[in-house]
Amino acid sequence: MNPDSKSSDLGGTSEERDPELCGDVTLAVDMEEVPLYSDEPLQISRGLSAVKRVDPIGRNAFCIVSVDGSAVGEPLRYGQNFLLGTKGGVSDKLFYLASDHKTFRDFAKKSRLQKVFLTAELSYLTFWQAKSLDPQLRLEHEGFPVPTATKIIITHCYTNRNLAVPRTFCVWSHFGREFEVICHNYLDSRKVEEDKNYWEIITGNPGPEDGTMLERPKALPEGYENKLVS
Repeated sequence: MNPDSKSSDLGGTSEERDPELCGDVTLAVDMEEVPLYSDEPLQISRGLSAVKRVDPIGRNAFCIVSVDGSAVGEPLRYGQNFLLGTKGGVSDKLFYLASDHKTFRDFAKKSRLQKVFLTAELSYLTFWQAKSLDPQLRLEHEGFPVPTATKIIITHCYTNRNLAVPRTFCVWSHFGREFEVICHNYLDSRKVEEDKNYWEIITGNPGPEDGTMLERPKALPEGYENKLVS
């Protein structure tokens, strides 16, 4: 999830303050256009976008896949290579998030920067790393587990570009207005990543309430409610 981290008291352009561009967005896959209007099975395209929906659905559900032989259930660690895989809710096999250097012919349609795409082939183009948000703590945090619901930087290993959502570049799909997802390092005057590069790993709620862990009620100590009532 790319969180809405802009404070209301901060300045910015009129586009950055547009309510339509605010809010949390999640990485999502595109669907092929033709099967939407036919009896053919739905197919995943190579494109991605960011959608203003945090609830887990087929389009925005991704799994973290190990590339170094770590056991299933082991936490993701800072500086560890990993894959982001998805079935898009319609496929029987995993497609992996990938990127490559932009060329004169191959780039993101709106921003014309380095594009991201889905592929079924495993290669170094599909390798990513999670980095601490604070550049001064990255070396110290390397090797430690990445907490969920914590802002991080997701970096493409091959190009050393960060996964980003510049919300000024909008795309339209059959599901409405969405945002272009690219790889680009957005740095401020201190050479620190901007919120366009911020991401959070949000897990689904395993309880009967569905939704995400962000929406799950906090656990209270046993007898807490009884004491409160008395």
